[in-house]
Amino acid sequence: MKLLIITSVKAFEDKVKQLLADNNVLTYSYNSVIGYRDSTQESVSRNWFATEMNKTESLLFFAFVSSETSKKVFEVIEELNKTCDIHSKVHIAITKKKKSNT
Repeated sequence: MKLLIITSVKAFEDKVKQLLADNNVLTYSYNSVIGYRDSTQESVSRNWFATEMNKTESLLFFAFVSSETSKKVFEVIEELNKTCDIHSKVHIAITKKKKSNT
């Protein structure tokens, strides 16, 4: 059993939900979060919005899934990131579940 953690900008909500459904992840939780990026170290030419602190409406998804399902979802997200026409990517992390009360 693995813990699947996915973060994305709010604009990708429907895509992430669809890819979870397509890969038989039928039980998951998600919540709105604020993504934060401190751009104070970037040069002005790289910082399009000319502000140092950037906040973005984001989502955090998590689910307990089998190892096989976690691999499939990871691969699908990697493919999605190759085709997205936006600066932000969908991020995924997979961790091993050590203990559970269920």
